[in-house]
Amino acid sequence: MTAAAPATAGEQEYVLHPADFERIRQLIYQRAGISLNAGKQAMVYSRLARRLRETGQRSFADYIQWLERATGAEAETEWQEFVNCLTTNLTSFFREEHHFHALVDDLRARATRPLRIWCNAASTGEEPYTLAMTVIESLGASAQVRIVCSDIDTKVLATAQRGVYGADARGLSPERLRRHFLRGTGANSGQIRARPELCRLLEFRSFNLMSASWASLGEPFDIVFCRNVMIYFDAPTQRKVLERMHGVIKPGGLLYVGHSENFTEARDLFRLRGKTIYERV
Repeated sequence: MTAAAPATAGEQEYVLHPADFERIRQLIYQRAGISLNAGKQAMVYSRLARRLRETGQRSFADYIQWLERATGAEAETEWQEFVNCLTTNLTSFFREEHHFHALVDDLRARATRPLRIWCNAASTGEEPYTLAMTVIESLGASAQVRIVCSDIDTKVLATAQRGVYGADARGLSPERLRRHFLRGTGANSGQIRARPELCRLLEFRSFNLMSASWASLGEPFDIVFCRNVMIYFDAPTQRKVLERMHGVIKPGGLLYVGHSENFTEARDLFRLRGKTIYERV
């Protein structure tokens, strides 16, 4: 690998040396399973420079050393900030809409019993609320469905839990805006808030796919949405996560993944059931 030359002090506030970049790549891989490629120096700089300023560190090397030596609550807080800075959150309501058309049929076929859905990588909440809207539109407001919504990034998860968005939010039709959201007035004009009937279906929690606490997720899920997550993992990490996913999905349960994700090499775990929809073997 040939690393890009570090910027000079006159060009940028800090210098991201190749050795610092390599250590950051190792740390985010160990903590979150994210495999940063060699072209991500600029992204790493822009996202972590703020943490250097806020923590008073003079260089990336100082920050890394401090991060690795921190203990107790300070360490827990800063490691979370480090992960938050380096995760990518790109989402919208009804993104990859074909999934939600398929989900209508899947929900109705399974609605003879209470259902559990896991929305992993919930980000700022557009996907969880889309799932909740689909549940209500398919099964009614009294549907016995619980949607566990998780993300490794605690800041975006807090936004998701608030359920407040701009009234021009992408992906919402005027009809769905009226049916599922409350419009803000006065100081909140231009904003919308998810209605209580959506919120009652959702449970938010922080979760790291690299953790050993998968048992804490509780009873197996009927349906899991884990879309555009494993594109950030290398092949061994993908396999490990898929094995764990297999363990928390009911036999015959469904795994919805992103448009660029393909797990045909994991035929012992999942078989392709539809367009980027897999069934647990």
